[in-house]
Formats: sequence, structure tokens, C-alpha cells
Amino acid sequence: MKRIFIITLLLGILLPAAQAESPVIAAADSAYMADEYTKAVELYKQAISTEGPSAKLYYNLGNAYYRLGENGNAILSYERSLRLDPADKDARDNLDFVNARITDRPGERGTFLGNSLDAAAESMQSDTWAWIGFATFALTLAALITYLFANAVSLRKVGFFGGIVTLIICGISVFMAARSASISLADDMAIVTAPSTILSTSPRAPKDREQEAMLLHEGTRIQILDSVRTSTDSVAPLWYDVQVDNSHRAWINANDVEKI
Repeated sequence: MKRIFIITLLLGILLPAAQAESPVIAAADSAYMADEYTKAVELYKQAISTEGPSAKLYYNLGNAYYRLGENGNAILSYERSLRLDPADKDARDNLDFVNARITDRPGERGTFLGNSLDAAAESMQSDTWAWIGFATFALTLAALITYLFANAVSLRKVGFFGGIVTLIICGISVFMAARSASISLADDMAIVTAPSTILSTSPRAPKDREQEAMLLHEGTRIQILDSVRTSTDSVAPLWYDVQVDNSHRAWINANDVEKI
């Protein structure tokens, strides 16, 4: 069944993408189209659990969550979809759309160079980068053979300079493949899924205003730096040391976030 892709002017959100038909997925799609979004969420989650995760299933799950007004879970689903298929423009557009409607606006995290490299690496899957590297390596060998054995000076020049170019592209592609794979396998990024949460200056629930670090709302992307289990806090035994941006770092209740 062909992917459904309709942009509504008022909501700006996409309808679910069609999967290879299975009873659970078909029921999930039907529930979504019938505006039964709670049922659609449960069925898409069931499909992910029983049939394995896929970019399209997470994409559809994100759409259903958005329709329910759960922006945090919608963003989490789109992020997971892009982990599996970073070149999916539909999921990228929906993620940008929902991110523009969340409450918090954290500052920059990381460096400009690092963020630019990550963005470039995430533009394609690691397998795609690897195939580009393989292809350009083969071209480099062909260029080397041309340089060594061609009789015409012009062909030898083409082989020499062409080999340098393809070797550079090969090196860049291998680097990007490794970086893309590292990003897709990283477990240190998370999304706030609670409607709101108060971060603490220490790994425990703040007892007064002085121990409150900041307030975050659902949908905010954070980086987990460390975790601590506490025996004194029965409500939240696990706390994450997180970086919100380059200027803000604090502790957050692990129950209020979901790792991407």
C-alpha cells in the first residue's frame, strides 16, 4: 500500500505511512483514519513489539501521539524513526513542526563544528555512507591503475588527480559512516515525556526553591551524562545528570524522560 502523505494547512501534520500489511498494522492504520488515536497508539506499539521496530511504524506512532496532544511522545517517536532512517523527509518535517510548538527553547548544545558534522552524518544512513566509501575506494584503485599503466600523459594526469579526489571522498565517507552509526546507537539522548518536570541541583526531589534548578516541559531534548540510584527517594529511585544546553546542567527524575 502506498505511503499516505497529506499535509493539512491547519494542523501541519502528516497522516500515517503505510506499512507492509499485517493484521495489527492494518488495524492501527484503520484506527488512525477513524480518529481513534488512543487505539492507534496501542496497536502501533504492539506492532513494534511483535514485528520489530521500523522507521515507518515509529513515524505513524508519532503522528498518533501528536493527534492526542502528547507532543513529548510524538517527538520521541519521530526521533526514533530518524534513528532508523535519517533520510526520511516526512519524519524530519513532522519533527521540526512539533518542535516548533513545544514550550522550551534550550540554547546551543555542543560546538558548531560538531553539530554540523552530526547533521551531515545524519543526512544518510551509515550503510549508505559505507557504500559510498566502498565505491570511491574502487574508483581510487581504478585511478591508480590508470596512472601506473596508461601510456597517454593526459590519462595519467586524470588517474593521478582523480585518485586523490576519490581517496579524499572515500575517507570522508568512512568517517561519516562511523559517525552516523555512532549517533544511531547512542543511548545518551532523551526526550522529556512528562507534561512538566522540575530539575534538581542534586539527585533527589528538591525540598525547597534553592534546590530547584529549572523547569522543563514535554518535548525538550536532553543529553544524559550520568545516572544515580538513590535508596532514600522511594518516588524516584533513579536520577539522570543531564545537560540541557551549554549553560544548563542539572538532575532530572528518570521517570519523566524516555531515551531515544
